Amino acid sequence: MRLLDNIEYVALNHPEKMAYISTDSQLTYGELWQQSNQIAGYLESKKLTKSSPILVYGHMGASMIASFLGSVIGGHPYIPVDISIPHDRILKMVESAQTELIIDTTNELAIDHDVTVVQMEEIMSHSNHVKTGADRIEGDKNFYIIYTSGSTGRPKGVQISANNLQCFVDWMLNDFPIQGGLRFLNQAPYSFDLSVMDIYPALASGGTIFTITKDMIAKPKLLFEALNQSNIQVWTSTPSFVQMCLMDPSFNHNLLPELSVFLFCGEILPVAICQQLKERFPHAKIFNTYGPTEATVAVTSLEITQEILKNYQTLPIGKSKMDTNIILLDEHGNQVPSGETGEIVIVGPGVSKGYLGQLELTKKAFFDVDGQRAYRTGDAGYEDETGLLFYKGRIDFQIKLHGYRMELEEIEYHIAKSIYVKSAAVIPVYQKDKIEFLMAVVVPGEHHFEKEYQLTSAIKKELGEMIPAYMIPKKFFYQEDLPLTPNGKLDRKMIRELVMQ
Repeated sequence: MRLLDNIEYVALNHPEKMAYISTDSQLTYGELWQQSNQIAGYLESKKLTKSSPILVYGHMGASMIASFLGSVIGGHPYIPVDISIPHDRILKMVESAQTELIIDTTNELAIDHDVTVVQMEEIMSHSNHVKTGADRIEGDKNFYIIYTSGSTGRPKGVQISANNLQCFVDWMLNDFPIQGGLRFLNQAPYSFDLSVMDIYPALASGGTIFTITKDMIAKPKLLFEALNQSNIQVWTSTPSFVQMCLMDPSFNHNLLPELSVFLFCGEILPVAICQQLKERFPHAKIFNTYGPTEATVAVTSLEITQEILKNYQTLPIGKSKMDTNIILLDEHGNQVPSGETGEIVIVGPGVSKGYLGQLELTKKAFFDVDGQRAYRTGDAGYEDETGLLFYKGRIDFQIKLHGYRMELEEIEYHIAKSIYVKSAAVIPVYQKDKIEFLMAVVVPGEHHFEKEYQLTSAIKKELGEMIPAYMIPKKFFYQEDLPLTPNGKLDRKMIRELVMQ
């Protein structure tokens, strides 16, 4: 696999080059490759079932990355699990993947299950090595398995092969200005596939990963101190995370003078965020990308230029990469006419073989088109006359209120456009399984109103000029900030709990 060959090349020819940096540790390419091979040797000595997945537990440490590489060098896919994931969910993953061994990089995991848990100290004290490339994961074999939420409460293990990952990394390094040993921000925990967007393009191009942790995100002072020392050149995050950073006026070119590229994925990218970034980082390029975990991180992209910002109130998610086709289907499986909304279906070499051990769920979401793998995303979208794709929200985010069908994300978009609003989320409030009304949870911007009801009236007045009255939330709830998940997305579950207290 070329990805591993590239990492090995840097390790052998430039062993002193930094592969990973955090505020409390760092790892050179030489050290990373040596540790990875030592881990592979340890796994080989355990005589595990061939190709059985290795669960790697921790939080964004260098030893996690070494464990990922060690697993695949030793012939095993890995399952990244962040410390924020509850233990009962970890048990479900272990059962689903039939995991025989867990690498605990924290020395703190206590798990009551018939599975071997090994600490990094034990692995590093093991002297046996495997020959590099002896049993490497290649081709259609699983490289990693990332678990996503399942509607049944059972997590779904998305299988990403070496080929899937390679075509993603090739696209990133060919179509984005991120080559040449650059320094990448790593904000997303490794159990969230957005992290793949920085980890592997960085390592494949001889770059450096600069990691920030959940503790820094929880304490902005620590976060900005870390950013000030980072010298990052490539920023990868969700829009929600950069929006949080933009609330501090010091988040600008002076803080990050080397920053040249913003890469966004995982959520809708608002025009207002891009406008602020253009003002504060005038020399940086901004890219909007889109894709589900099941299609290997992302499959579409668009550079957000001043012309795009001028021409579109809702940003396109771009065009698909060269090896991928996107089709839009109606509820009967027929392709919709140009300009009409349909379900986004992704066809191409980045599409997963399916969910590990869940054949029925795989059959529902995956199928073949002309010999290529296809995935039904559950996302609604349409193409304009220029061929640009637009995201129209989750099909399951569409609700019906008083007979009207509407999209919560569309309402959120319009509320966030108000001059009085920094950010917003819309929560449906139920009464006996029926939606009674909508509530907007708002982080207010600067305003002159003394009472909350006055602010609400002003926002509703603006909304009345943009959306029908039936789409305007009945109640407004004000917060200093909106909680984020460990992945950097809006935590809608916590937001709902806040307003329902």
